[in-house]
Amino acid sequence: MDHYVTGAAIKALREKQGLTQAQLAEKLCVTDKAVSKWETGRGLPDLSLLEPLAAALRVSVPELLSGRVIVNGNRASNLLRSRLYVCPVCGNVLFSKGDSLISCCGIELPPLEAEEPDGEHRAMVEMVENEYFVTIPHDMTKSHFISFMAYVTMDRVEIKALYPEGNAEARFFPRARGGKLYFYCNRHGLYCQKV
Repeated sequence: MDHYVTGAAIKALREKQGLTQAQLAEKLCVTDKAVSKWETGRGLPDLSLLEPLAAALRVSVPELLSGRVIVNGNRASNLLRSRLYVCPVCGNVLFSKGDSLISCCGIELPPLEAEEPDGEHRAMVEMVENEYFVTIPHDMTKSHFISFMAYVTMDRVEIKALYPEGNAEARFFPRARGGKLYFYCNRHGLYCQKV
């Protein structure tokens, strides 16, 4: 049976903080036997204890529930190292400057892995009136379409939503050279092309 939090996660996080079971129990106003039961899988913390438990272990509640501590390694905030996420339920597009724990519609979302464009998924970029005019020769039907394009440089991100039965085209103001163009096909995933 799957549990909302695992004993292994509680134990690993507790040990990482250098706490004994008794010290953690004292912070939560429970017994050390209760903590021992959680860690050995013979019991679970009450839901009302999740926030205090996460605080005592110095993690967020989502990190506690997933058993993974997320550390953003992009301290310089170089947006070219950003992550994009798309919810498979509602199509929501989410962006983070680095590693994050992202969820939408009750689903934890993995960061999208961008692929090199192929014939059907290759953008054509031309300068029109000091802007990049981007077109993709792709179906834009209700069942198969490009849902967004994003132009990313070291310090800026511009995302354009696209819609079925529209055109797979967008304009971006080139603020810096060396950017990347991302676009997402609802059937085939994320593609990345240098601009």
